[in-house]
Amino acid sequence: MGSFNRASRALRSKLTALSASATFTSRTPPVIDNARAILSPFGWSLSAPFCSRSRQNSKDASNIDLSQYPSDNIRNFSIIAHVDHGKSTLADRLLELTGTIKKGHGQPQYLDKLQVERERGITVKAQTATMFHRHNFLGSNTDFLLNLIDTPGHVDFSYEVSRSLAACQGALLVVDAAQGVQAQTVANFYLAFESNLTIIPVINKIDQPTADPDRVKAQLKSMFDLDPNDALLTSAKTGKGLEHVLPAVIERIPPPPGKITSPLRMLLLDSYYDEYKGVICHVAIVDGVLRKGDKISSAATCQTYEVLDVGFMHPELVPTGVLLTGQVGYIVSGMRSTKEARVGDTLYHNRTTVEPLPGFKPAKHMVFSGLYPADGSDFEALNHAIERLTCNDASVSVTKESSTALGLGFRCGFLGLLHMDVFHQRLEQEHGAHVISTVPTVPYIFEYSDGSKVQVQNPATLPSNPKHRLVACWEPTVLATIIIPSEYVGPVITLCAERRGDQLEYSFIDSQRALMKYRLPLREIVVDFYNELKSLTSGYASFDYEDADYQASDLVKLDILLNAQPVDAMATIVHKSKAQRVGRELVEKLKKFIDRQMFEITIQAAIGSKVVARETVSAMRKNVLAKCYGGDVTRKRKLLEKQKEGKKRMKRVGSVDIPQEAFNELLKVS
Repeated sequence: MGSFNRASRALRSKLTALSASATFTSRTPPVIDNARAILSPFGWSLSAPFCSRSRQNSKDASNIDLSQYPSDNIRNFSIIAHVDHGKSTLADRLLELTGTIKKGHGQPQYLDKLQVERERGITVKAQTATMFHRHNFLGSNTDFLLNLIDTPGHVDFSYEVSRSLAACQGALLVVDAAQGVQAQTVANFYLAFESNLTIIPVINKIDQPTADPDRVKAQLKSMFDLDPNDALLTSAKTGKGLEHVLPAVIERIPPPPGKITSPLRMLLLDSYYDEYKGVICHVAIVDGVLRKGDKISSAATCQTYEVLDVGFMHPELVPTGVLLTGQVGYIVSGMRSTKEARVGDTLYHNRTTVEPLPGFKPAKHMVFSGLYPADGSDFEALNHAIERLTCNDASVSVTKESSTALGLGFRCGFLGLLHMDVFHQRLEQEHGAHVISTVPTVPYIFEYSDGSKVQVQNPATLPSNPKHRLVACWEPTVLATIIIPSEYVGPVITLCAERRGDQLEYSFIDSQRALMKYRLPLREIVVDFYNELKSLTSGYASFDYEDADYQASDLVKLDILLNAQPVDAMATIVHKSKAQRVGRELVEKLKKFIDRQMFEITIQAAIGSKVVARETVSAMRKNVLAKCYGGDVTRKRKLLEKQKEGKKRMKRVGSVDIPQEAFNELLKVS
């Protein structure tokens, strides 16, 4: 084995030397192909000189002089759309058209970098790429710098979309030619409209057999008052019509409005942690010029940093040493703490006075859940992992808490259930953390007879038998927009009525599709409403919501008790009319997942001191009557009573472990 390893190392060193001495041509030499064939079964690859795409691109990008691109020759635009309408595929084609990436190289959906994005087929993080394109503008061939931002489509990540739009002057509104305008299309349009962006409608997937571009144009006109003649017809999959997209971006979207002579102001758009460089910040230069070595200050923290590296995304990081007005790029400034990079912050030159930029609205958290380490000794490791991840996802709120059942942990606020699910998955995949998550809850307000008001995010903190009489309860509501085919109207109205919804609007977009608006309690939609809606409508429904006011409601705290001891991690707040049904479902689910012990386990659901549901997990027991062959019944009774006393003693000292599967099942029920 040792001689084989020595021979293989010698072979590899010869091949590497060959690669260093080889004259590089556009076509890979046959000897290289043979070498790759030899090495690939061993999981090896050749060194960097053979990687033509990365070598060529980095060379081209590093030689670009950004001073050749004044703000008049810069266009910043974003791609917005409903889920699965082709945003990331369109971004791929634009990157290929401008030569940023080579056709057929790399993975599809090139800008979706996270493992969770590739597994689920969705965009979670907005990604930026700088492209260079020559276009005949006003009678002369002019080079343009185009900053493209690919955004998520799901409602839970609308905070990412709003941040991306702050760095843009225009947006491509992509609509599926077969599905037409969907709920998130409406929401993203109004986000862009409120930001005063130029909107270019793009009707995608025109190659599909069911595509109906004329119907989609009519929808765009009736819902958004967009001129049908301005819509671009494309197929990102086949490349049809894409040659009109970039000219439309250059001619219709205005250049950035900043002044290069003004003092430096830049907006911090996003950040993530790198093990070697520390915090890498994505910034948009609003005014002035930023150079490597400059001293900059933060308007939020008042701390001063030195710019160690600066450049743009092409789409990988390319250092340039300078960024000019209107350009979007990255900086490395030696930030070591993730709390220093506040998204929406204004960065400016040290010892200058500037007017801070408006920044972003703080994210409004809709769902709260407890996160605890599966092993109590891993608390510090989980704390470190959450700190690193919140640097990249600023929309999560984190506070420390403790539970008698689960020990030390965190109470985290999320923008929605998918956001929570993705956060858990990234913790496990990117940081190797193993966590137990509690049932998600929403923030409630309780008012007592002494005039005090309490906001409750964790149901365990609400007393089951309070000292003062409860006067009123309020729960958060949302304004939901549902777009469905007209034949599914009846079942959807029934579903919303079951979820205590109030209908606000009911209209038809066209002859085939209806639009409904409802006010729904947030708690009713936070777990499985979207799945129910999809299954009722065969997957054709689209759903979007925005937060609304609190409304008065009749709420109670539902406790889960094991052997008369409350489990704080399983406490939940429900509407009084549903308390008994939910309690019965919870205890039935728990009975399936709790292992039998040597003593009897009593599972109860209670409101205060009133038990509304009960199940019993019988004890495993030895057959103590096996040795009695007939005989007096009093002998048998004596043996059974003795066993019963032993089980009682065990029950007093025994503890019950609740598996993570039980928490997952409770999440589905509640």
